[in-house]
Amino acid sequence: MTNLVKPLKTVTPVLLMALALLVPASWAMAQTNEQPANEPLPIVRMVTSEGVIELQLRPDVAPDTVANFLQYAREGFFDGTIFHRVIPGFMIQGGGFTEELSRKSTRAPIRNEATKTLPNLRGTIAMARTSAPDSATSQFFINLTDNGFLNAGVRGPGYAVFGKVTQGMGVVDAIARKQTTRKQGMADVPVEPVTIETVTVVESEG
Repeated sequence: MTNLVKPLKTVTPVLLMALALLVPASWAMAQTNEQPANEPLPIVRMVTSEGVIELQLRPDVAPDTVANFLQYAREGFFDGTIFHRVIPGFMIQGGGFTEELSRKSTRAPIRNEATKTLPNLRGTIAMARTSAPDSATSQFFINLTDNGFLNAGVRGPGYAVFGKVTQGMGVVDAIARKQTTRKQGMADVPVEPVTIETVTVVESEG
């Protein structure tokens, strides 16, 4: 299973959850400094069984990661998958397993584009991977808080952020409140499946 480093309370404290849902200053600065005026930002609509999550992606900073995610989306790969790992105060992870916890076959892994330009802040979406830096395929996670220990250079190469939630953070938080259990050898699985019904590219924003 694609793994994401879990915040161990005995190793490092989890940073306090950001109270505001406004765009973080560091994100705004990154967009100003990195995004060419003539390059549109893809907007993705993720319909889940809990509601709709809208994402703005950053191909200017993580081009391979965004292209990979959009290809999976356009192929309908995510449709019918679930958020299979939910950890309150940390993140929700999905994009790789069916409701029966069958792993979907993926394309080859992509390179890790983690950068200090896009840190793992509350509401950002990043790629899940194994301990190998360049092992991400289809699985992603949405940060529930500022997870600084996942950033590039903190504990190694970091986890690649490639976008952020622009609408539906309340849906993300609702998913985070789901009761979880251990199932088929996997921990933190929601007792009631949280399904990703569709993921579609709805527009580009200049």
